[in-house]
Amino acid sequence: MNWFFFTTASSFLILVGCQRPAERLPILSKSREVEGKVVYDQIPDFEFIGQDSNRVTNATFAGKAYVADFFFTSCPTICPVMTRNMLKIYERFQDSTQLLLLSHTIDPRRDTVGRLRQYAQNLGVRSDKWFFVTGNKDEIYDIADDYFNVVIEDPTLPAGFDHSGRFVLVDPQRHIRAYCQGTDSAAVEKFMEAIETLLDEI
Repeated sequence: MNWFFFTTASSFLILVGCQRPAERLPILSKSREVEGKVVYDQIPDFEFIGQDSNRVTNATFAGKAYVADFFFTSCPTICPVMTRNMLKIYERFQDSTQLLLLSHTIDPRRDTVGRLRQYAQNLGVRSDKWFFVTGNKDEIYDIADDYFNVVIEDPTLPAGFDHSGRFVLVDPQRHIRAYCQGTDSAAVEKFMEAIETLLDEI
């Protein structure tokens, strides 16, 4: 992980959690200069399997903004809080055609398609609005880093995993525009204001 960038991005986390978003959100993705122009990294191409056994790829989110996170269904610690807060986002924006939600399991061995489907059904959410995905573990863990999330499998822990609980807002160009700690209800409220700002922009 790029720890210099992580520190810079963490500063924006504090910004989102403490004040109203600006009229236009900054691009938080890593950047580089190419032929005198600033080029921002994009979330890379991906392909996972959703709760309805459907392929979920970057094309699924073409032209839309989305909120991504990482969790697992048997998580006894932060995931239930994250899910409650993600459900608030779902309920607030469920009628928006511009925003989708994407939750990746970090425990693909146990979180089968059927288990994810039951999890989504228990929440009462639409499968074309909030995607719960599983897939190759290495691919999930690799892409977590692109979303500023840390995921570690650690059998010495009670739940077997250690992971950050960030919600990440991605724009239609696959650039990261905001994020917050998904267990912090106040920060999530500010994050939803950032979502509103981005939706006004697109």
